[in-house]
Amino acid sequence: DGPKAPKTLPLRQIKPMNIQQNTVVSLHYSLREGSAEGKLIEETFGQEPLTFIFGNGQMISGFEANLNGKLAGDTYSFLLSPEEAYGATDAEAIVEVPIENFADENGNVDRDYLVAGAPIHMTDEDGHRYRGILAEVKLNTVMVDFNHPMAGKSLHFSGEIISVRPATESELDHGHVHGPGGHHH
Repeated sequence: DGPKAPKTLPLRQIKPMNIQQNTVVSLHYSLREGSAEGKLIEETFGQEPLTFIFGNGQMISGFEANLNGKLAGDTYSFLLSPEEAYGATDAEAIVEVPIENFADENGNVDRDYLVAGAPIHMTDEDGHRYRGILAEVKLNTVMVDFNHPMAGKSLHFSGEIISVRPATESELDHGHVHGPGGHHH
């Protein structure tokens, strides 16, 4: 009667975690305008994945709604309407600004700098900063569009979920991911 084989413990299967409130999600994505074949806006493939805490307002709600419940290894492809993404274009966010606001310290306006489509940063009297796009340059005023650059656009996202894990208490307290793909203190 030789040595007895050690008793083996049954292996517990580790259940993969679904994307849900307060999970840290890492994923790759391609973002295209209008459809899966639309103009490429940005993508993470070949770069660091996007990593965020799910359900705490870091991402647009339509994006999160389409990822809810997915697992690491899952792929996704969906189209968001403007209302599910950054909203419709708001006509009230297109503002007519006196051209004097673009003058240098000597009161001169460099009209070569004022080109339709150029990004612009402005600060109001209270110190609030705004980003906009020069929409139109007129004789005495400039039309500035303060809508989000993706407002009014349908957005197509496709990609793959890389990992899903619970967010730590520290990450939840700070409101961002720590470690790889996240914030380093």
